[in-house]
Amino acid sequence: MNVQWQVKASLRQNPASGAVFAFRGRRGDRLKLLYWDGQGFCLFYKVLERGRFPWPSAADGAARLTAAQLAMLWEGIDWRRPSWSSPPSRTA
Repeated sequence: MNVQWQVKASLRQNPASGAVFAFRGRRGDRLKLLYWDGQGFCLFYKVLERGRFPWPSAADGAARLTAAQLAMLWEGIDWRRPSWSSPPSRTA
């Protein structure tokens, strides 16, 4: 299915609004990001070798993520339960 059409029909959003729209495949190992850069659409596609992309529960068919959450999603990090490490130590 055409992702531009899916944004318009399913999400009732304007795909050229400047927002980044994310779609995950059925198996959970594929992710598409759709973005309008002012001149045309950019489609980013990523397939994980192992594991699945974490996915937010969507209210009203859509979920809103912060830029940090989207970056972690793209990296395959479960942004809902990140494992925080200790801060880096200072070197003198």
